[in-house]
Amino acid sequence: MVANELRNSNLLHLEDVYQAYGDHVVLDDIDLSVAHGELVTVVGPSGAGKSTLLRLILGQELPSSGEILVSGEPVGFADPSRGIVYQKYSLFPNMSVLDNVTLGKRLELSFFQWQKRKIAIIDEAMHYLEKVGLNSHSKKYPHELSGGMRQRVAVVQALIKRPKILMMDEPFGALDPGTREDLQIFLLELWEETDMTIFFVTHDLEEAAYLGSRLIVLSQHYSDDRGDGPGVQRGAKIVADHILSRSNLSTDVKYTKGFGKLIARIRREGFDPQHRQHIREFDLKHPHSFRTNTVEEVRCK
Repeated sequence: MVANELRNSNLLHLEDVYQAYGDHVVLDDIDLSVAHGELVTVVGPSGAGKSTLLRLILGQELPSSGEILVSGEPVGFADPSRGIVYQKYSLFPNMSVLDNVTLGKRLELSFFQWQKRKIAIIDEAMHYLEKVGLNSHSKKYPHELSGGMRQRVAVVQALIKRPKILMMDEPFGALDPGTREDLQIFLLELWEETDMTIFFVTHDLEEAAYLGSRLIVLSQHYSDDRGDGPGVQRGAKIVADHILSRSNLSTDVKYTKGFGKLIARIRREGFDPQHRQHIREFDLKHPHSFRTNTVEEVRCK
């Protein structure tokens, strides 16, 4: 597809997006288009701008230049159409699980609106808590829950707002390996059941390859035709865009030869500073991938 077709048909569309802080270029001409219902995982080395990209989509920052659209409209500032789950639990310690989950909706309503809709909102919250296995813990406080439980509550906090896109920034990074794997399965079950669009940033390549229906590699380790002089300011680009198949939820796939090869390939594409693939060689085979190279980046030979 060409960029115009993607812009008009996909839920999220970024084109020619740059982000710089002073003379430091972090994101360098990002082109990305995401269809409804995709689970996009994003990996890249330290300093590649993964969290910066997430903040731009969320609306916490405005790009230095370029276009970001959600449902065909400019992204604007952060709003409920884009939910967010961070690594650090966004729970109020003095509020019960149920109160934490319903707080967002309560703050949107006047006192009289809340009184009118209170029962329906509580029923909805309990429905989500039941889905994540926490309905019997609704009256507990965060300190009474395990780390995995608190993170499930944080996901429900975001879900009850029914965002168009659920953003997740290293959401399982602080958990022990067993709990982390449990929550990976939980997220996949939730994604398949709700048909959510998820944008998931992680430093864990195994997690990204297991979870994603699509995997983006963001990296500053590449080359182009701009040269390497002192005046050249390069930021990270999308150097690979993999389409991943999801056949089942089994974690056994993590131990297969094909999975190991994929991890090795991703590590080489984006994390090896000695493997500076040229912009012409980027693996952008996903059907929604596109690039708008500049004349300086790809000179005619």
